[in-house]
Amino acid sequence: MDRNEAKLVTIFGGSGFVGNHLVQLLARKGYRIRVAVRRPDLAGEVRMYGGVGQIVPVQANLRNEASVQRAAAGSDVVINLVGIGHQSGKQRFDAVHVEGAAAVARAAKAAGATALVHVSALGVDRAAEVSSYAASKLEGERAVLAAFPNAVVIRPSIMFGQGDGFFNLMGSLSRILPVMPLISGKTQFQPVFVGDVAEAITAAAEGVVKTGRVYELGGPDVESHKALMRRILREAGRKPMLVGVPGGIMKLVASVLGILPFKPLITADQVELLGVDNVVSDEAKKDKRTFAAFGITPTPMDDVLPTYMWTYRRHGQFDRDGGAPAYPV
Repeated sequence: MDRNEAKLVTIFGGSGFVGNHLVQLLARKGYRIRVAVRRPDLAGEVRMYGGVGQIVPVQANLRNEASVQRAAAGSDVVINLVGIGHQSGKQRFDAVHVEGAAAVARAAKAAGATALVHVSALGVDRAAEVSSYAASKLEGERAVLAAFPNAVVIRPSIMFGQGDGFFNLMGSLSRILPVMPLISGKTQFQPVFVGDVAEAITAAAEGVVKTGRVYELGGPDVESHKALMRRILREAGRKPMLVGVPGGIMKLVASVLGILPFKPLITADQVELLGVDNVVSDEAKKDKRTFAAFGITPTPMDDVLPTYMWTYRRHGQFDRDGGAPAYPV
């Protein structure tokens, strides 16, 4: 793609986990990229993913519509990756997931963007009755489609990959805790590789799939929470005990942790989410609103987890394959 003719993509939340993978992919395709974040001074590393001047961090706060409009101005494509896992200060679910998402959609429309991709979360429709997070995500999807009817909404399952927030957190905890709580061992999960999600977002931005629809993305492996935790411990080479903890007790613990002056490991709302299956729905499969629509074959966990979970083993890469190093040294 000729740099002078390259389309401009604005990615809200583009310096995060998904954003880092997506920015690299779009940069390789030759797009010009704005990475819209609250603190552009802390997002300078994204510039390294492209050529000189190809990627530019800009300031935008989804709670400030004027800043959102400025960030999206002149964009051919707008992508919203912004989401919060817990509420703190002015960062409330409704403010970010609903009003903020709607502001991005309005800005995309005002900019004359030809495509808007909004990233939500798998299972929010099933969990909306018990989770404030899920309810806000679902309402946000509706607000986006109301403001930009041709938007593409993508609901990925829990994501894995270098730098992920779940598998790495569990691996870290397995190194220091002799016992790890298992809140809802039977709940089903369908983890998805972040690289596949980035590919799907890019395909949606390029008009590969039908617009005005909600797509559900899950990997090829469906596992219970208990089986998933066992997999993580196996990859991390750790053997803490998995002990079942009733949801009510864990919600009480989470509520206490929530009043402490640091980011909680888990919230009462997240405890509720762990009790709801996080898998691609039968309706999405029937309507072909899955990876199949993008022509993507999802990557299994076995292909990716070993490439970074070895860092949690006692002797790192030397603990793999009977002591042989995982990578050349």
